[in-house]
Order: sequence, then C-alpha cells, then structure tokens
Amino acid sequence: MKIIARALSAAGLALLSLSLGAANELPCRLEVDVHRPIARVSPVMWGIFFEDINFGADGGLYAELVKNRSFEFNQPLMGWQTVRPPGSTAMIGVSSRDPLHPNNPQYLDVTVGPADHGVALLNEGFRGMGLRQGESYVFSVFARQVSGGPTALKVELLDEQGQVIGQTRLKGFQPAWLRHTAALTARTTAARGKLRLLFEGQGRVHLDMVSLFPRQTWKNRPGGLRADLVQMLAELKPGFIRFPGGCIVEGFNLENRYQWKNTIGRPEERKLIINRWNMEFKHRPTPDYYQSFGLGFYEYFLLCEDLGAEPLPILNCGMACQFNTGELVPLEQLDPFIQDALDLIEFANGPTNTVWGARRAAMGHPRPFHLKFLGIGNEQWGPQYLERYERFARVLQQRHPEIRLISSAGPDPDGPKFDLLWPRLRQLRADIVDEHYYRPPQWFLDNTHRYDRYDRNGPRVFAGEYAAQSVRTVSPDNRNNWECALAEAAFMTGLERNGQVVRMSSYAPLFAHEDAWQWRPNLIWFDNLRVYGTPNYYVQQAFARHRGDLILPARLQGEVGQPERVYASATFDEAALEVIIKLVNATATPRMITLQLNGATPAGRAGRALILTGALTEENSLTHPTRIAPLTQPLPPTGPAVAHVAPAYSLSVLRVPVKTGGK
Repeated sequence: MKIIARALSAAGLALLSLSLGAANELPCRLEVDVHRPIARVSPVMWGIFFEDINFGADGGLYAELVKNRSFEFNQPLMGWQTVRPPGSTAMIGVSSRDPLHPNNPQYLDVTVGPADHGVALLNEGFRGMGLRQGESYVFSVFARQVSGGPTALKVELLDEQGQVIGQTRLKGFQPAWLRHTAALTARTTAARGKLRLLFEGQGRVHLDMVSLFPRQTWKNRPGGLRADLVQMLAELKPGFIRFPGGCIVEGFNLENRYQWKNTIGRPEERKLIINRWNMEFKHRPTPDYYQSFGLGFYEYFLLCEDLGAEPLPILNCGMACQFNTGELVPLEQLDPFIQDALDLIEFANGPTNTVWGARRAAMGHPRPFHLKFLGIGNEQWGPQYLERYERFARVLQQRHPEIRLISSAGPDPDGPKFDLLWPRLRQLRADIVDEHYYRPPQWFLDNTHRYDRYDRNGPRVFAGEYAAQSVRTVSPDNRNNWECALAEAAFMTGLERNGQVVRMSSYAPLFAHEDAWQWRPNLIWFDNLRVYGTPNYYVQQAFARHRGDLILPARLQGEVGQPERVYASATFDEAALEVIIKLVNATATPRMITLQLNGATPAGRAGRALILTGALTEENSLTHPTRIAPLTQPLPPTGPAVAHVAPAYSLSVLRVPVKTGGK
C-alpha cells in the first residue's frame, strides 16, 4: 500500500501534487530481517549533553531571576544600579567583614540617612527578567541590622517602562544574619522586567543572597528549575544526562575548573566562579557570565531521577582546557583528583552512614542515585591524558568495578590526536570512548557507515558531542536549519545500526539564550518567557521516542547498487510487536520505498508514520517554533507488502505492526 505523507509546510504540501509515477522513477527496497536481531538496543542510546554555555544554567535552566545575587562578581555591583535622590548622603558599597559564609565573603553594606528617602537598588536580571501576569514570585534575602533602621525594605517588580507591576515589604531585621522571604504577584507580563529594592527609614543594614524565583518551578521545588525548559528535556525521553559539560569541566586554568564539592549544600555555601565562556569568544563577549552553582551536582542528579535518565557526570582529570592554558597537575599530585571521583561515587551511591552519603541525605535524598557511569576528563588528548586516565582507571576499576568509565578520544573524529588515543585506550581495555564531531552536513552524510568497520570486541563508543555546522565550527553564523538536522538524522541511522559498538550519543550544546549565546548551533533556544525546539531537537526526539528494543539488520538497495543519499535503520519494539523504521531521504526527489520484512508479516492493523520534512534552509524560531516539526498520521492496515513514499528531504519514522513466530 502506498502511503503519502501530508506535510506541514508549503514546501511539503507541494509534494502532494507529485504523481506516484514520478516517485516510482526512483524506487528503493528496504529489506529488514525481523527474525535475525543483531543485539539489544542500548537503553542509554539517546541522551542529553548539558553544559553551562549560552546562559544555559544561570539565566536559563536555573530559575533564579537575580544576577549577581551574592555580590561576588569581579565587579561586585555588576548587574545592580544604585538610585540616590538629589542631595542624598546614602552610602552603598560592598563589605566582607564577618560574612554570611566564607565561600561567599562579599555582601552589600547600605547606610541610609534621614534625608535619603527614595534610595533604591535595581537588578537587571539576565538580559531582563521574565515576569508573567498572575504568577507568584518568591523574594528572599539574608539581612543583618547593624544600627538604627532601615525599618523596612520595599520590594517591587518593574516592567520595561519602569512601572511597578508587583510589590511587597519586608520588616523585622535583626543583628544576626537571618533569611527573610515574601511573595509577590505580577499584575502584567514583562519580558525584560527588573527588581527594585527601596530602603525605608534610616540606619545601616547588610544584605546578601538577594533572590527572586518564580513559585512555579519544575515540580514546584523552591529555588528550582525553569519548568518550561525542563519540560522540553522530558519530551526528549533521554536515556542519560551528561553533566556539567563540556569545557566547563576543564576550565581555562585549573583554578577555574569545575569542582563538584563546591556545588552542593545550601546555596549560600556554594562558591561562585567566573564562567569560562565569559571571555572565550571575541565575537560574543559576556563579562557578566558567572557560575553561581545554584544548579549543582545534587540538582543534576535530581533532574536525572525526575526524567528517568542515567546520570553521567564528567570530572576533571588534572588537566585544564588544552585550547587555553593546558595547565597540568603533576602526576605525583593527582591523588586529590582521584579522591574527588571516589567521593562522588559515595555521594551518589553510598549509604547514609558514609561521609558523602550522609551529605546527600542531609540535602534531602537518603536513597542512592544509582550512578553507573563516570567520565574521566573532557575532550582531552595526548600522552598527558593517557597517563592520567590510566591512574584514574587503575583505582576506580579496583574500588568500583560496577562503574563504567568514559574516556576521551580528543576533540576531532580523526587525525593525529584521535589516532594516538584509540590504540592505547584499546590496550587499556577502556569501557567507553567518547568521540566528538563538529563537522559540515556533508561529513555526516558521508560517515553513516563509519561504525560498520569498528571492532565489535573493543571498547564501546559514546558519540558524546555532535552537531552539523552549517558554515564552520565556532562560526557565529551557523544555523539550526533543516539541512543540518537531516544530515544528523542520516548519521544517527548509522549509530543505531551499529548499536553493538555505539552505546550512547548526545547532541551538543543543549540550551542557548536568544540574547546571551556564545556558540551556535544549539538544540533548544529560549528567551526569558518562551522556548522552542530546533529541527535538530525534533530529530533527536524522533529517535529517542521510537527507540525499540532489538536492532534489526536493514539493507537498502536500488535498481543498481545502493541508493544514493537514502539511509535507513530498523529496530523492533517487543511490547508493541512493531518494526520501527528510521528512513532518511536526503535527495530533492520523493523516493518510493518498498519494505520487505523477512521473518514477519504485517499484522493487518494500523500503524503510525511520523514525518519531518521541509526546505533545507528552513529553521524554527520564537515566532515560528514549529515550522519544522513532526506530523504523525496513521498507517492503514497493510497486506503482504508495505510501501512508503519518502518526501524529498525528509526523515520518516514508520511503526509497522507485525506477526512473528506464532504471535
């Protein structure tokens, strides 16, 4: 039976005017051996890579609306504006004597005199604050009364014009540091709102950890994550989440590296550092980009648990980013780094009577997080990496053989760095090797058979970072267009077909703020109020949500040899008794695909077809979030043969109900 996809776009609708005769001029046959599965599909085959780049954490996934809430930026009042009336003698500065916590030594010191009515502070947020009409917000601050007043602190939400759209008041400051909270509701919506603090009365007061959160966070956790962004992740149905990066792990020097122990405990105990993407690219300078670690390792583990995804933390291996300083810890000083790995495993999995298991329990999670994977270094290369990885592996494999270790194959999918690492990692019997690919779309099309030739008995592969680059790697002009997404889909059919070798994969980077990005392309874009998935997002979603359980042999044949620029993979869903076909047509012509299912017959009941198609230059945006998005339609009950017309430039996911054996 011929199944012609309806389409969402004008380009897709034009396909309907094509005759079947035109489609039949380019026939293909896809032969699937349902009775000869190759292997089980890895449950962590399709996952998520997260890094705090493009304001992905502070200003993004972490729902805090106040920038520089602890006054710890290199410029302590960055993000804040002081307002003094004419003739005011008010003094507003930053002090560090007897702080709230040693990890956050600086705080705001305010003295208001009798003639200082109207003294205020404004916080600009992360490119503004997204405030929604009718929603409740929780303001909090640590305050300490030094002398006299102020008698109260008036808290106001402002819109883009400076109009008050919500307010509350705090009173009762004491000589000791105390946390004060109050709720306020936005009367109207503002995409670039601000927070204003007005001091009433006179006297001297200290303030720290000035905070504003929406009450409606993910799972309504106080001080939690932005719900709409997490929902986008949930809809990917990820098998794992890799965190915290990325080059964030390495830092531009070792002092700036990610240290997980600084990211747990109460928010005021977490030690802020500058974000390494603050100054990385001259084309996108972001001097206000820091890491507060409000989103830390505990929150990452919780997010994995919420989404049913395996946690995959990556730890520094004693090497700073080799694209920056390349600073190294001497081998004889590597033990504290290895101990950090052991302590992390205890934090994640240890019983509550252990040191780090008790820390996890004290944060509210006595149950273990069941950590199974751990990455040693990010995108490192050279003999310096190999000797450090070997020391980590020797200890961890002895102490925790249940943990699968991820090792690095460097920043490129080929070349001298890659060729040095792989043979030695094979000799070391590495568990999983992380390969990265930031290449043009054509590279992805040309490499769909890359893993056909890999050793089935060697280390497994983690396709840990990949994204087609429409212009060139690191170009600010790269686009998340359909050409890139389609090329990635073709490459992913090769990952799926070779599931005995490739056990995990993830697109990178994940998030980007429309007004504060450093790198593109990215999977999900957002502003202060809205979010949308790119065409690449919907490709990832299509593969992850239609994963299947068994990998099936799938062979495409044209009339003469293999069909050019048509790609396919197949799996079997044991519960649904459905063959799942991923089919990519990267040509400008519709292709008639005849399915031959060996060892099974169509069950005679309706299946489903999911189609993604469009012009190669098309993109999604905040104003047109679903220009490229999946269309799902029923597959009518079929007879002994199944045929599908794959639209030009399309990804088709076909779910064909079948009978196998006596079922």
